[in-house]
Amino acid sequence: MGGFDEHKPAMAMVGLQFSYACISLFTRIVLVQGMSPRVFVVYRQAIATLVMTPIVYISRRNSNIKCSLNLRSFSLIFLNALIGVTLNQNLYFEGLYLASTSVSSAMSNLVPAVTFVLASILGLEKLNFGSMRTIAKILGTILCVSGAMFMALLKGPKLLNAELQPENWLLGCLFLFASCCCWALWLILQVLVSESYSDHLSLSAWMCFSATIQSAILTLFIERDPNAWNIHSLLEVACILFTGCIGSGLSFFVQAWIISRRGPLFSAMFNPLCTVIVTILAAAFLHEKIYTGSLIGGVSVIIGLYAVLWGKAKDLVEIKENANFQTDEASTVKTSEVDTTEKTSWKIDLEKPLLTDKAFNIDESGICK
Repeated sequence: MGGFDEHKPAMAMVGLQFSYACISLFTRIVLVQGMSPRVFVVYRQAIATLVMTPIVYISRRNSNIKCSLNLRSFSLIFLNALIGVTLNQNLYFEGLYLASTSVSSAMSNLVPAVTFVLASILGLEKLNFGSMRTIAKILGTILCVSGAMFMALLKGPKLLNAELQPENWLLGCLFLFASCCCWALWLILQVLVSESYSDHLSLSAWMCFSATIQSAILTLFIERDPNAWNIHSLLEVACILFTGCIGSGLSFFVQAWIISRRGPLFSAMFNPLCTVIVTILAAAFLHEKIYTGSLIGGVSVIIGLYAVLWGKAKDLVEIKENANFQTDEASTVKTSEVDTTEKTSWKIDLEKPLLTDKAFNIDESGICK
């Protein structure tokens, strides 16, 4: 059973990538039909808030977990929502509209590289160039990013011909790159937010609510036409509901849970899988051709992903060994205090399930610290 628990984060990330691929494909169709990207973001976050709020309320009533929202927690949530949701999604969907599904899925694979650099600078990822773990993570990142980019760039002659508008395509790529930077920052900031407010379900609801307000204000300033808020088809309704419930509400909760267990780089490294899934779904449902180079790029993504996961797995083994060693040396000290100096910044707990009272650092009064 313990072995299955160890694979839960990876399984959850694979499921998220499938949902992201579906969101990318269907959202592209909706935006091309005329829906405003900014209005779409507002509706998406509003739906996510409406779905998450009663779930959080019921969960709080049936649990003794009580995380207080202090000024520091609120500030971090507001900032995280601004960078990781409001700016990220507005930039991404604008880029998706101006460029294409293939380009957007390929550009999103820059997130692991940006996250790896930021995490290394901030000390969340320890670099030891004499270690096979570090070399595996670096080479795996390169393979994932280059493989996914190669899949999309092989379709370059179609994307870059005279039938398309090069100005819009380039602008779309710039929007998508900026979105990648925002997403990487969100992954890093999520570490601080999880430490300050560890109730991930409630955290997701607060983030969706904050993003709804922020996105609405941004849209009111940019979209001057009131008709832009109109919904014209059942496809738009279905897309908004799906992206709001799954793409925002559920994914934020799952991402926060995974990051608290394995760190931001682990989460970011699964992004290239979305490019592979988009290629397969586009071929199956949109009848797009799969080129030989696309298959080669997909193999490269999988190999790189396994290389990074191998390096991360070795990191977890070392962390657990260090924790056990410290416990043997200082058996009179509480486990939570012993692990403080050696565990990673995302406060991994190798001995306890995350979603329990103990994992939330609850005192005797039932208050989550």
